[in-house]
Amino acid sequence: MSFRVLGVSAHFHDSAAALVQDGQIRAAAQEERFSRRKGDARWPAAAIASCLAHLPAGERPDRVAYYEDPGHKIRRILDTARGLAPSGALQWPRMMHSLHTLAEDLPGQLTALAGAAERVVLVPHHRSHAASAFYPSPCETAAVLVLDGVGEAASTTLWHGSRDTGLTALAETRFPHSLGLFYSAFTQYCGFKVNSGEYKLMGLAPFGTPSWAGRILDQLIDLREDGSFALDMRYFDFDRRQSGTSPLFEAFFGQPQRHPDEPITPFHMNVAASVQAVLEAAVVRLGRTALARTGARALCLAGGVALNCLANRRLRLDLPELETLWIQPAAGDAGGALGAALEVSEAAARAEGRVAPAGDRMQHALLGPGFSAAAIRAALQAAGLVFVEQTDPAAYADQVAAALAEGQVVGHFDGRMEFGPRALGNRSILADPRGQETLQRVNRSIKFREDWRPFAPIVLAARAAEIFEPPVDSPYMLLVADLRPEFRGATDLGAARAQGLSTPMELQGAIGSAFDAVTHVDFSARLQTIDPGDGRRAGAILQAFEARTGCPMLLNTSFNVRGEPIVCRPKDAIDCFLNTGLDLLAIGPFLVHRAAQGEWVESRVGRARFAAD
Repeated sequence: MSFRVLGVSAHFHDSAAALVQDGQIRAAAQEERFSRRKGDARWPAAAIASCLAHLPAGERPDRVAYYEDPGHKIRRILDTARGLAPSGALQWPRMMHSLHTLAEDLPGQLTALAGAAERVVLVPHHRSHAASAFYPSPCETAAVLVLDGVGEAASTTLWHGSRDTGLTALAETRFPHSLGLFYSAFTQYCGFKVNSGEYKLMGLAPFGTPSWAGRILDQLIDLREDGSFALDMRYFDFDRRQSGTSPLFEAFFGQPQRHPDEPITPFHMNVAASVQAVLEAAVVRLGRTALARTGARALCLAGGVALNCLANRRLRLDLPELETLWIQPAAGDAGGALGAALEVSEAAARAEGRVAPAGDRMQHALLGPGFSAAAIRAALQAAGLVFVEQTDPAAYADQVAAALAEGQVVGHFDGRMEFGPRALGNRSILADPRGQETLQRVNRSIKFREDWRPFAPIVLAARAAEIFEPPVDSPYMLLVADLRPEFRGATDLGAARAQGLSTPMELQGAIGSAFDAVTHVDFSARLQTIDPGDGRRAGAILQAFEARTGCPMLLNTSFNVRGEPIVCRPKDAIDCFLNTGLDLLAIGPFLVHRAAQGEWVESRVGRARFAAD
């Protein structure tokens, strides 16, 4: 008899749903992709519906698993407020709203979904994260680290994962001491949005030098050799009000918090580099301790901090005893929905004496909805677009590769949508990675984002080691790799600074490489490797591009514009095509060339660009 579990995460950020059947992941999706509201925290009705569409009509899952224990979370919120009172009063209205949602709204939502209260299972937040990291991994046994902001009370946890016995908790650090909230405080201070701008802070770090790292370690965080840590809470305010930093934080640095519209200066670059260096040191020490305590040679990661690609690289480089590093692609709270479902499914299987074999069960993270050719055709016709159909896969890949080789920028929409924050080829914007012009054009007229931010490369797995230094095995775009010296330009960051260049755009423009559009100022790249043999069309396009140009790499960025989620449905992709400077929309079996459309398309792009500015 099949056993089906629906996992749900909701009401804080990145709401999502996931369906697991007999240990196999059937579907997973974030609510933001359907609502078009980035980081949507609301009850994930559309994501749930997309997952339940994989069940026979009218059938319910056997269990509904929620990704944390709301009772424990309520107690932590109340205990924190009581311990700090009367400070923190500005948080009380927001706190009361959260408490009402957890105590009044959530139980009814879960029971209605499950059909009966006894079919609802509450899985603690960090256990959900740990399950999302270990159970889909290829590891028989592993150390598991969960690093995030905060769940019910824990912020950092260490586990031992075994196929035979499941997950055993070994250690934890509790709120308010949190690496995730520590990093988010610096994100806020440097003028980026918390819970979405942390990757910008990570991207800014290579522009600077870690000149503040020593002082941060001396005064802001007590980081011990085993990776345990404590924050000096005089500098942080996330436990008292809706701010990561206290006035003392600004006094420590001698400058006020940067406003998002203000210029980024060398000071901000150095602050970013410093907090990144401290975070990497903490993660490496925690990783070393995790391996030592479990005796494992494999490490699995989840939690929002696990999306920090620079820290992940440090684990691979600094821990020679580490043989396997596996990171949940949806490492943030969205992945908690999947982890909750997996935890319940795996526990049921072990109770029956069944153990699932090890192997990467994430299916390239292509777990979201897909759309038929008929549905895509209808959407194209409704938009009034001129398109051609190409049903020969080889010819299709070659035609897209030809457009890319001519310098065109392509919106690629194929198969099932990715689960997690990375576009891995199925909802991607693709371009030739060679040349600063590509970087500037995609940033300015397609993504409408900051000029200094580089893009990621998608590389043929068999060729990656020829171009990048190890580690290069990165199928989920969760590691950074350095470009080999022979592909680097003559000017490095030190030389650029010596020339008096100081802004991110000046530095980015001065430092060239053979692959300008996808390498950063330190000649690094957030790498995704792909094997054309796995049947994904993005791999076939890349292979055809290599055949035409000799370049085994493409620029790959998420199919969306700044401030919007990655596209989900055909209409989303069409709207993005119409409102940006994309040259070609490759969607399902259809090709939509901008040059074949009427003037109304160009005028619409102009209006969109004006609005973005």
